[in-house]
Amino acid sequence: MAQFLVTYHGMGHPTPEMMEAGREAFRAWVETTGGAVTDPGAPVNFVAQLASGEPAPAVEIAGYSIIQAESLDAVRALLAEHPFIARGGTLQVSECLGV
Repeated sequence: MAQFLVTYHGMGHPTPEMMEAGREAFRAWVETTGGAVTDPGAPVNFVAQLASGEPAPAVEIAGYSIIQAESLDAVRALLAEHPFIARGGTLQVSECLGV
């Protein structure tokens, strides 16, 4: 099984009401994944960027989750009904590589 980091992009800054509705929809979605979501993650807020030279352009990340699955296709199937996408956001999937 591989691990995948899912980062959440877009959506701006939701109102408290939107955040609560989003939390409820997210909890319901996690229940449908059968344990594939190994770390539901959390919302995040950009606070700093560090670099030894010219920094890369900052990328706004609204949150993250970690999913364990057999393949990228399996992750895509799990994310197809993700409420963040339904609300107009974008999910980026990166495979976590062993070191």
